[in-house]
Amino acid sequence: MNFLHTGLVVRDLELMRRFYTDLVGLKVLKEIDSIAPESGDHTGFPNARRKLVFLGFEDSETQGGHQLELVKYFEPESPEAGADRHERGSMHVCFQVENLQQRYLTLSAKGIHFLTEPKFNTGEDGQSVGVVYFQDPEGNWLEFVEYQTKTS
Repeated sequence: MNFLHTGLVVRDLELMRRFYTDLVGLKVLKEIDSIAPESGDHTGFPNARRKLVFLGFEDSETQGGHQLELVKYFEPESPEAGADRHERGSMHVCFQVENLQQRYLTLSAKGIHFLTEPKFNTGEDGQSVGVVYFQDPEGNWLEFVEYQTKTS
């Protein structure tokens, strides 16, 4: 068993696509226009009409890497959500990054609001872990993590 993708239901597909490609650095891997049969499909919505956009890194599709799936429901339209980051039902997507501080500064300069500045903690083994949280344009929580090993 392996992870395949994380799906986010979105309201503004183009805004979210631009955010994840232009700012986060993912690539569009594939797009699917999906129309469920009258009897319904795995979504449980008969005649559901939606667009799926799969995002990832260059080799995500060919190498079995985890992907992010943006799902825009046209029929039936999705209701508003609202779970805060500490409530049951909330979720976040975590990206392992290099140079967390620089990513933080670059995205901050582009108007991205972070919950805090990157926080680094060093364990007894000398490995340092940096973490920062922020939200995408529709309020989904994202996390960047950087692992730094002790240099001699």
